[in-house]
Amino acid sequence: MKNVSDAARTAGNHPGAAPAHALDPQNRVHDSHARTRERVARSILENGPSTAAILADRLGLTPAAVRRHLDTLLADGVLEAREERVYGQRGRGRPAKVFVLTPAGRDAFEQAYDDLAVGALRFLAETGGDDLVAEFARRRIADLEERYRPIIEAAKPEERAAALADALSADGYAASAVASPVTGEQLCQHHCPVAHVAEQFPQLCEAETEAFARLLDTHVQRIATIAHGEGVCTTHIPRGGSAPDPAAAAAVHMAQAHEAGRTESAERIS
Repeated sequence: MKNVSDAARTAGNHPGAAPAHALDPQNRVHDSHARTRERVARSILENGPSTAAILADRLGLTPAAVRRHLDTLLADGVLEAREERVYGQRGRGRPAKVFVLTPAGRDAFEQAYDDLAVGALRFLAETGGDDLVAEFARRRIADLEERYRPIIEAAKPEERAAALADALSADGYAASAVASPVTGEQLCQHHCPVAHVAEQFPQLCEAETEAFARLLDTHVQRIATIAHGEGVCTTHIPRGGSAPDPAAAAAVHMAQAHEAGRTESAERIS
């Protein structure tokens, strides 16, 4: 955890600290490594599950250097390794490892929630019931919907999911829109500023999904959420506005985080 959250706080940035050139060389090396580990973790936060090879290419580092930082982040509980999901026929060799942020790793980054928010929503639930919490969630998302609508309506129909992803990214959701392995597109949000609040109050996720449907003027289906322990919030946007059949929905769920599409060319690591 400290390897991420402390990375941006080098001694030279603190009031009254000694100048950077006066620092011990060993400390400078340590700070440099901490900043690089933060870059690695933030890249996964913003782009989703990634292999060592993809991280090295994305950050301009050598694969060996990336693996050293990954080992430290794994040991600190910031990341966890999973087998890459392969769709279709699997080639020879072991599947690649993809690295994802743990809940503790996400906590190291800025979060727009606190105990006051949870306490306030709990008070609403206890005094007015779940319907009042749902109404609060809808009103909260109404501002986002109002700001996004002109952006979405100005885009071509086939580009509206991408426009929505760009708008969400500007608000800190690190979103992307990619082709779905079934039919349509997947809207993926790699960061949720209110994930811990949404764990206890799913009405926040439900109101957001309803807003997406209105903005895109089509049926959408939430497949996975960070609040429920998934690596990415994934919303399926089918072509033609019809809901996917159960088999299609299951396939989309298996493909959440679009790991396969982003990591097919990754090197195999043991």
